[in-house]
Amino acid sequence: MKRKLIIFDLVLAAALCATGWRLRDQWLEARHRERMVLRQPVRPLPPPPFSPLAPVQPVTAAAYSDVAQKMLFTRDRNPTVVIETGPAKPMPPLPVLYGVVDIGDGPIAILSEKAGAASRAFRAGEKIGPFTLAAVNQREIVFDWEGQQVTKKLEELIPRGAAAPAEAGAMTPRAAALQPASPIVSAASASGPGTSMGGDMRACQPGDEAPPGTVQDGYRKVVTESPFGKVCRWEPVRK
Repeated sequence: MKRKLIIFDLVLAAALCATGWRLRDQWLEARHRERMVLRQPVRPLPPPPFSPLAPVQPVTAAAYSDVAQKMLFTRDRNPTVVIETGPAKPMPPLPVLYGVVDIGDGPIAILSEKAGAASRAFRAGEKIGPFTLAAVNQREIVFDWEGQQVTKKLEELIPRGAAAPAEAGAMTPRAAALQPASPIVSAASASGPGTSMGGDMRACQPGDEAPPGTVQDGYRKVVTESPFGKVCRWEPVRK
């Protein structure tokens, strides 16, 4: 019996030694693997592919249209902006026309700024009150008022009681070309010196039957012959 116990103890001791030896080998092997792993250099991974972000769009007013259309702080929530403008500026009365004279260097309009005011001769481009005389002929007159062209017939601007201007449409082209050589006065008035022709001379008025040499209001009537007919004018009396 004692012999069996000794054998069993020996077997048990051998088993323990074998187990310890095996554990030691495993521990040494684990340490070796650990050293090998720690000594192995780490390879960096390649970076992920780069994809740029979408560019930032510039700010535009149209992108915020919903803010105007759905504005919570207005009753109508209407994006339409109504610009209120004042009433249009009324055009002042047109000047008064007393006649059109052409002595060969272009038509001259006899105008006054308003009825009863002093009249004088105006050429195209000259200002009369708020208007600028743009053009004038034997039928029509054109004014410029703040960039707006106003065209009127001569008879529309002649004050009531004055005769209408002579109609130039009945003249032949030959007569029309020669007509500027003699004064053309397109308004009727009393006999005597008419409107200024420039300088000190005054034009003869239609229907003036005073004989040449007549002196009136400090002027003498002078009628001269020309290849195109008689030329009538009033010259100041020289003292």
